[in-house]
Amino acid sequence: MFKKWSTLFFLCLLIAGCNPKTNHVDKTIIVKEIKFEGNPDIQQVSKLLDTNTESHAVDLVNWERFSYQPKVSFKIAHWNNNIWLKYEVVEDNILAEKTQTNDYVSKDSCVEFFFDPLGDGSYYNFEFNCIGTTHLAYGPQRKKRQFSNPDDIHKQIQVQSSLGSQPFAEKKGGHQWEITIIIPAESLAHNPQIQLKGLSSRANFYKCGDATSEKHYLSWNPVHTKKPDFHRPEFFGKLIFE
Repeated sequence: MFKKWSTLFFLCLLIAGCNPKTNHVDKTIIVKEIKFEGNPDIQQVSKLLDTNTESHAVDLVNWERFSYQPKVSFKIAHWNNNIWLKYEVVEDNILAEKTQTNDYVSKDSCVEFFFDPLGDGSYYNFEFNCIGTTHLAYGPQRKKRQFSNPDDIHKQIQVQSSLGSQPFAEKKGGHQWEITIIIPAESLAHNPQIQLKGLSSRANFYKCGDATSEKHYLSWNPVHTKKPDFHRPEFFGKLIFE
């Protein structure tokens, strides 16, 4: 009888969207397919996201020590085996010093997309500072990352920021910026031939700024750790691609 009830409880957790490993309810996004004739440029992608998708807030302050909360949201969709992503940010201070691909852009004003396409615990960490410098690696945990080739990143991933692409020291006084990103499936180099359409996956979305004067760590899906740690796939939410 106990075994029967345990099985029923586990099934109920799955139906409710609860992760039995962490005992919390995961958020879920149905990633809309936006059909378009041809290949839209990044400006068109930005407009298509604005007119066809809803915004999702990156607003969870998981650690009281880092209480500063900029206003952050994102929009996501897919088409032709490409992920379309747009972040919109309002924050007091902005910083953009990193210009080399795969540098520690998380020290700047940074948005991040951690994506586990197969839901097996191995994930890609896409990180972008506010001028579009990109950091991309893959692996099962923080200490076992395989960096993507910078040349491949430049050729495959498109990024456009409203702040341009030139570095700058920290600017105070309140700022608003947005960044649009096109991530083709081919950039998921450890999952060749993957098809996004119909894919059930896991992910989390973040905002951070390690070296800003108001250090902060926000997430879309809650992260239950004692100190800031985004490299925790057990706390990813669900992405289901139409």
